[in-house]
Order: sequence, then structure tokens, then C-alpha cells
Amino acid sequence: MIQSKAERSASLKRQLARYQRRIDELRPRSNRYSWIRVVIFSAGVILSIIALFTISLWLFWGGLAITALLFGLAVHAHRQIDDSLQRLLVWQQLRREHLARAQLEWATMPTPRQVEPRYAHPFEADLDLVGPRSLHRLLDTTVTQAGSDRLRAWLTAPTPPLTTISARQALVRELIPRTLLRDKLTLYGRLMMLPATAAPTTAQAATGPTSGWCADALLAWLQQHPPVNALRGWLYGLSGLALINWILLGAYWLGWVGPFWEVTLALYALLQLWHARLLGDVFQEAAALQDELARLAVVFRQIERYDYAKAPLLGELCAPVCRPDHQPSQHLRRIAQIVAATAVQGNPVVALLLNAPAPWALYFAWRLSECKMAIATEIPVWLELWYELEALSALATFAYLNPAATFPHLMDAATREGSEGLAAAPIFQIQGLGHPLLPEEGKVRNDFTVDHLGEVMILTGSNMSGKSTFLRALGVNLALAYAGSVVDARQLTTVRFRLFTCIKVSDSVTDGISYFYAEVKRLKALLNALETDSALPLFYAIDEIFRGTNNRERLLGSQAYLRALVGQRGIGLIATHDLELVKLADEASDVHNYHFRDDLAAGRMVFDYQLRAGPCPTTNALRIMAQEGLPI
Repeated sequence: MIQSKAERSASLKRQLARYQRRIDELRPRSNRYSWIRVVIFSAGVILSIIALFTISLWLFWGGLAITALLFGLAVHAHRQIDDSLQRLLVWQQLRREHLARAQLEWATMPTPRQVEPRYAHPFEADLDLVGPRSLHRLLDTTVTQAGSDRLRAWLTAPTPPLTTISARQALVRELIPRTLLRDKLTLYGRLMMLPATAAPTTAQAATGPTSGWCADALLAWLQQHPPVNALRGWLYGLSGLALINWILLGAYWLGWVGPFWEVTLALYALLQLWHARLLGDVFQEAAALQDELARLAVVFRQIERYDYAKAPLLGELCAPVCRPDHQPSQHLRRIAQIVAATAVQGNPVVALLLNAPAPWALYFAWRLSECKMAIATEIPVWLELWYELEALSALATFAYLNPAATFPHLMDAATREGSEGLAAAPIFQIQGLGHPLLPEEGKVRNDFTVDHLGEVMILTGSNMSGKSTFLRALGVNLALAYAGSVVDARQLTTVRFRLFTCIKVSDSVTDGISYFYAEVKRLKALLNALETDSALPLFYAIDEIFRGTNNRERLLGSQAYLRALVGQRGIGLIATHDLELVKLADEASDVHNYHFRDDLAAGRMVFDYQLRAGPCPTTNALRIMAQEGLPI
């Protein structure tokens, strides 16, 4: 049985409470271990010093060894508790964000990424697809910047192929019930972005990252490495020279030869110093990415180890990283281990002790270069898969948090026209239309149908009656449908349209463009799109046509423009306050009137937001002016 939205929200609240109880248990334990470490270190050092002056040197060293052992065990236990605490804080934040998305609590959602809407785009800015209170922010559960950009691209794609939409729908269907897979990918991605030394109470864990993870530095590092063959040659040469050093040194100690080992050792030292700066840069860059590599391996291990038996399409998508003999996590862990082994290069004394008997640094530089070459061409493919999963998971999470939403049924216009059974069906039909950016409480849903291409709907109604919201609801749900997502409706059946809107026209002071001129340019672009020879018809929406000019010219221009739209290969809606435009329905059978109504109750305007057929019988501008004390 599918849970309702309220039930899923209640489940999230219970999980939040459970995480908080566990966090409250672990924090005191973490604090206790901090004191235990201080006590072990202080007591061990003090007792060892006392033993040195009162008992024996051996007991002093034994006490230090025991202190180091106990201190190491305490550090390990403390780190495990802190790691668990950090994971719990991130889990808690993820659940808090899911609840915020379900209840449209914008203040609790992650900070919006700095994305400016493109006003030149056919519909992105008009439909609030990006921005602080946008569809993209509502859906965006991604960790990577590329995953976030991909989600945006899906939501704003003007003409995605039907096969692409269907494939995404099928993958999202499989991901919806797999909440643990989706959330673990987000969890491990979030942990990857936290500093390795971050305390478990840091703001990053409690509020989530403020920007997406970017792979540019990692990819650039993988592409830059010393030639493997050259490193191998130098490694063989220095290893042979080191062996000669040991042989000559042994022979010298036995008295067989003179101190020839001093010459070979000096040559060995010079060659080591000659490579030192190059290898130092290699290891320094690797050390900066060490924690990122280890945590990225955890992300891919989650993808590799998941059982896709009941999700065959996801299994097919993830197949490139699930080969047992060539898993990304294995390669990334191997590189992280090599980098960890070279961390001692940062200590000059230890580095000298390790490199004097054998070319330690050169060996690991060669191994690192080999491993980098092995995955340099493949890691972009692995990352692309992660980005794809992130964008798909964002759509699946939206569907999970809105269980009443449904997948749309899409078809191409040519398929519909070529089928006798489909040709008579409406070209666009939506039941229970809602706007996903409006709270569920009090949301009014509408049904809307368009029978065939060429129809134009004139939408009239009073101020604040719901005209603009209705236009945006239609556009936003089409954008969701084309992305492969569920839509905020009980049912949507439509052919695949190109989408174009003229709702948020913006003037430009710097470019010297007035509002009216900007609107004219936008409407001209819409008309050009409608007249373009395309396999896909156009779905367009215009809000308050020609609002930037005087009444007489607005009416004349609007009438002429609407006559140009009627009968074209598309369908459209025009919201207007010009009641004279409704008379066009008398001269063109493809023009239809719809309206939203208002009433005055107890001195207040009341709206029911229900779409009705016919022109609006009432206006409210004068009543609003009188209500606010203006002369009328």
C-alpha cells in the first residue's frame, strides 16, 4: 500500500527524532574519549618520567610504549565514534531536507546555488525553473555540480527525444522505492565534501554543502603524470645502484675491498636529489587529493555492491562500474593507499631513512603514475554515471515525497495522427492539475483539455484570481514531463510539444530596451517558433499581452496577434484583462474563452481558483481600489 504524503512526512519526523536520540547518546561519549586521551597521555608521560628517575631506563621506555599503545587505541575508538556522529548528522540533515521539500519549507532547504535564470531561454525564467524559490531548487538533491547542471538541463530541454523521456521514466520508476540507495549516494557524497579533520558538530555536516563538488581538479591531476617508462627505467637503475651500495658496503665490512661504497652512495644520493623536487610535487598534489580519493571510492562502492536483480534497467545503467575485475572503488582505493604510503615524504628525517637504502619515493611515484594512467580515460565515464544517477535520484526523490503525483503519458504528434484510435482523442488533456511550488494544503486543482492543434484559449479573470499561476502550472508540469519526472496531476496525456512562454518579460536599462520593446521582441520570437517547420507542434503561454502600451493600441495589437496564432501548428493560452478580446471567439471557432471568478464576502475578495468555460463576468479592479481607500 502506497503511503500518502502526510504519512511519509510523519515517517520522516520519526526518523529525525530517532537520529537525534542517537546523536544525544554519542556526543557525551565523544567528549569522554577526549578526556580519556588527555588522561592517558598525561599519566603515561608522567609515570614514565618517574620510572626513569626512580626505577630504570627500561621501564621508562616500556611505559612510553604502553602509553603510545593505549593512546592509539583511544584515538581509534574516538575516531569511530566521531565518524558515526558525523554520519548521523548528515543523515539527519538529509531527512530534514526531505521533509522541507515535502512541506515546501524553503528556509530549511539547502542554500540555493548561484544560478541566474536565462531570460532568452524559451521558458526557463518564466516558469521559475531556477532561482531561490524554483523547481530546480525543490528537486536538487545532487552533491556534484555536474549532477545539478544535468538536472537543470533536463528541466529546461526544449525538445528531448521521446525515447530519452521514456528511458528516464523507467529508471526513475525503479529508483523511487530504493530510498536507501539514493540517500546513501547523497550521504557518501556529502561526507566526501567534508574536511577529513572536521569535527562532527561542524556547520557543514549540520547544514549541507553550499556548493557542488567539482571533478576538475581530480581530472586535471589524473592527466598529469611523469612518463611511466622513464620512471621505470630510473627505478631499475637506482635499484641496481642501491644493490651495489649494499654489496660494496658488506664487502668493505668484511675487509675484502676498500671504501668504494662511498663513491656509489654519493652517486646514488645525487641522483635521488635530482628527482627529489619532481617527486615532491607529485606527492604534494596527491596528498591534497588523498581524502577525496578515498571517499570517492566509497561512493562508487555503494553503486558497485547494490543488488540490481529487481532493478534491471538500473543494473544495465550501472554495468560499466559493476564488473568484478574492474571496479572503480578498487582503483581509487589503490591510489589512495599509494598516496598514504608516500605521506612520510613530508618528514625529511623519515624520508631520508626510507630513501637511503632503496629508492622508496621513486617506486611509489612509478606505481602512482601507473595507476593514474590505468584510470585516466575511464574515470570520466564513471563520473558521468554518477552524475546521471544523481539527476535521476533527484527526480525519484521528488516522486517519493509526492506519492499522488503521476507519470505522464506522452506521444509524438505524428504517431497520434497516424492512428485512427488516437486521432480523435484530445491532443492535450490534464486532470487534477496543480503547481508543485504551491503547498498541498489549500491547493486547488483543475482539469483542462485541448482537442486539436490550432486552438487558442483566452483566459480572463480578475486580479489575483489565478490566471498566471494556471499558465505556469501547465508549463512547469510539461517541463517535468519532458525531464522524465512525475507531474503534479492525477493524469496527463499529451503529444510532445515544443514549449515557449511570454510571462516574465524583462526590460534592460543598460541595453536601452524598454519593457514594451522587450515584450515585442519576445512575442516575435514566439511567432517565429510557431511558424518554424518542425516535427513538433508548439505549446505557448502569454501573460497580459502588450501590457506595455496604451489601451487602444494594446487591443488592436492583441487582436491582430491572436488572429495570427489561430490555426497554426500549436496550441496556446493568452491571459488578459482586455475583455474585448473574448469577442474573437465569435469570429473563429478555434478560439475558446475560459475564466477565473472572484466574489466579495465580508468586505474581502474571495477566490476559488476554479477554471470555468466562457469569458469572465466580473472585474475587481475598482472594488480593490475602493477597498484600499482610493478614489474611483
